[in-house]
Amino acid sequence: MDRREDEKKVVMLPFPKCPICGGEVVLKSVEKIVRGGEHTAILPIEAEVCLHCGERLYSADQVRYFEQVRDKLERQDLDHLRAVGRTFRVA
Repeated sequence: MDRREDEKKVVMLPFPKCPICGGEVVLKSVEKIVRGGEHTAILPIEAEVCLHCGERLYSADQVRYFEQVRDKLERQDLDHLRAVGRTFRVA
């Protein structure tokens, strides 16, 4: 495939429009916060984001990944995570 063909490729997103407001959806790098038990993890991930309302749209595989991380947090299986600070709750 030559360079001109590469330039013509269009990324097809699963959601052509936002299901909430009908706005344009683009692929963006975002951080998803997942909580499980007393722990919180920040997951850098690519998601479809509405340019109008900000709604984030995740694939079924991404949702399964979030659930796996949440389960590990609840079981305190933290070996695969790197601590980046402490979180506090205002009483």
